[in-house]
Amino acid sequence: MRSIRTWILAIFAVLVIAGVVAWQLLPSGEVNKNPIAVGTTDEVTSLDPAGAYDAGSWAMYSNVYQSLLTFKSGATVPELDAAESCGFIGLKLQTYQCKLRDDLSFSNGRKITAADVKYSIERMVRIKTDVGPWVLFPSLKNVVADGRTVTFNLSKRDATFPQKLATGAGSIVDREMYPADKLRSGNSVDGSGPYILKSYRPGAVAAFVPNPLYRGALTKTGVPVTVRYFKESEALLAAWKSGQVDVTHRQLPPATLAELNPGDPDLRVTEADSAEIRNLVFNVRAGTPFADKKVRQAIASIIDRGPLVTDIYKSTIEPLYSLIPQGYIGHSTPFFDAYPEPDTARAKKLMQEAGVQTPLHFTFGYRGGDETYEKETEELRRQLEATGLFKVSAKPVEWKKFQKEYAAGKFDAYTVGWLPDYPDPDTFSQPLVGRDSSLHNGYSSKKIDALISATLQYSDRSRTSMDYKELQALVGEDVPLVPLWQKKDYVVSTTDVSGSQYLSDGTGIWRLWELRRL
Repeated sequence: MRSIRTWILAIFAVLVIAGVVAWQLLPSGEVNKNPIAVGTTDEVTSLDPAGAYDAGSWAMYSNVYQSLLTFKSGATVPELDAAESCGFIGLKLQTYQCKLRDDLSFSNGRKITAADVKYSIERMVRIKTDVGPWVLFPSLKNVVADGRTVTFNLSKRDATFPQKLATGAGSIVDREMYPADKLRSGNSVDGSGPYILKSYRPGAVAAFVPNPLYRGALTKTGVPVTVRYFKESEALLAAWKSGQVDVTHRQLPPATLAELNPGDPDLRVTEADSAEIRNLVFNVRAGTPFADKKVRQAIASIIDRGPLVTDIYKSTIEPLYSLIPQGYIGHSTPFFDAYPEPDTARAKKLMQEAGVQTPLHFTFGYRGGDETYEKETEELRRQLEATGLFKVSAKPVEWKKFQKEYAAGKFDAYTVGWLPDYPDPDTFSQPLVGRDSSLHNGYSSKKIDALISATLQYSDRSRTSMDYKELQALVGEDVPLVPLWQKKDYVVSTTDVSGSQYLSDGTGIWRLWELRRL
């Protein structure tokens, strides 16, 4: 008996020790249960998806609204979200039909119907705000709702139509909460995305909580997240250093990004190639300084991207010489081929041929409030004025006002960044140089519109390469804009947050649901 008793006591002792060790390995009571705080310098210009076509707004839409289709991170083909099936009817690529899931509800509890989908798309096109996404649907004739089925009838072939539906432009809104002919006001949202917008202070903070009614592509929603908005990158950096944010994306100052070490054990760094680009855009309306393409060609002959890359952005960008960036079908280098190096003599000759008096005075608009954009504008101004051919009046303007003013033709030239809406070169053609482009610079070209239409007929997107190269050569000749740079994408987080590497894939989708506390 004594030996058995000793054996039992020994086992008990081992179990006690194991229990203590296991207890020590479990999360302590001091685990951070606060919402994950994400910091960004992007700005939400409208909570209504009919009213905005910018990175900050669409990042929010991808979390609080739902579209028929969506994209997984890194995917080039959309997958089902609010729809249980989607596809073209026939081979003409002019009729696209989706069947809605039967278990969908808005976050307010009202059941989603096909009529809501029809209402959302037609409303967005009808309201046609000056900075809205209606420009993505030039071929849409009408939308028909019948039971759970939604049919989109197009005036011409568009192989990219499913991809466009998967963007923020395809957001489904509650037809009982969003007015038919104007944008919804206030700071509330009624959507069916994986998150509910619990509270919102414009330009400051947005609080998101998981939507228990969400049904769609995701198998599970995320954890509470708070997004803090900052006017400039230096303010975001200060918040990061002081621990006010756990994750940063778009954008810490270039000098800070350049010094990041992905191997640093004290933080998580995701550095990835992206298709974010920036262009110098010309107002080409009649009577403006840049109505003559020879003047625009003169600017293209002067610009030196090198100082932008090394001095301003600290090598966190790469020079861009094309409308379509690297990594996309049809990428070429027409602006390098036509303007391989800064050439003041050539610029002077072009200005003489245009018959304009020099120095030519013009206004240069840009998003104000951020030191990096100020330095970029100053460098471009310096280069242009050093030739004696131009006199530049720089106009920094708050982002929301800036969008409306360049759309109204208030500037002679302006710089605008661009993120792809979907993983196809069409996202850089129709919205930027097509008829009724989102840049609102007055440019149009029948040849370019014909090439855009030609590219949309191919389901096999590799067949579009030659058309896109021809299109870009025309852009290099007409110069409605000058490509400046293509940027890398950086997401930085603390070590107690996982999933930050999936937050962004360089498109307009912001996957807040991927973030978790460790």
